[in-house]
Parts: sequence; C-alpha cells; structure tokens
Amino acid sequence: MATVNTYITFNGFCEEAFLFYKSVFGGEFSYFGRFKDMPIPEGQNCPPGEAEKIMHVSLPISAETSIMGSDSFESFGNETIYGNNFSLSLNTESKEEADKFFNALSAGGKIIMPMENTFWNAYFGTFVDKFGINWMVNFDLVEDK
Repeated sequence: MATVNTYITFNGFCEEAFLFYKSVFGGEFSYFGRFKDMPIPEGQNCPPGEAEKIMHVSLPISAETSIMGSDSFESFGNETIYGNNFSLSLNTESKEEADKFFNALSAGGKIIMPMENTFWNAYFGTFVDKFGINWMVNFDLVEDK
C-alpha cells in the first residue's frame, strides 16, 4: 500500500526548521544531505552559497509518517513561494505502482521531472496536478546484495 507524507520546501532555513521539528517530535533523521553531497555534472560545480543548504532531510514521526524537506536550489531556477511550498510525497511499493499513480495524477497537469532512476537509489518524479497541487512520487529501489 502506498503512503503519503508531507514535503516542505524552505528558503535557506530547512536545517533550522528540522532541528526544531526533531526537538518537538524526537527521533532521528533517516536521511540528512546537503546540496554539496549530490553528484554534479562534469564541468559544473555547486555554487558556494548553495552548497551547505539542505538537499533532503527526512524525520520519521511515527511508524507510518515522516515529514521531509529541502531548501530551494535557486541556481536551478527554483524559488520558494510560501503558501505553495508543500508537496504530497507518495511512496509506492513498486515501479509499476509509481508509474500508475504518476500517470493518473499528472494527467492534465504539468510534469516537472518525469519518473526516472535517481542517484539516491529511487525511481522518482514530480509534477503539479491539474488542480495546482505539487506531488512527488517515489519508489525506493532495492540494491542487489
């Protein structure tokens, strides 16, 4: 069964916000990464003003629910607009289920990133649906052992 979590985008203070959320909910971050940690295409670099910003953080707050977030990466043209800085993050149990939900929910909307394999070992895509709601669809790939 798919799960839905809230994903929040910040304008440079994601780390501060998530340290606060952690102080309220307790627990440990299941992932905490900065933009400087992501692979950058050859010949490019991460701008110094963006390197320490949060690329992704996840804080489980129950067995079924996490809050996730990142800072906007302004060099990619992403701007945080408060009131429109939330996404519903749909985590699926298979690639087929991810494709099914992605294709159905994005119909009539605007695809931001088509479903594709990512460097963080997930099959992932994003879109804005025809009602203006931001969505992320994710299937965690299992590494061969």
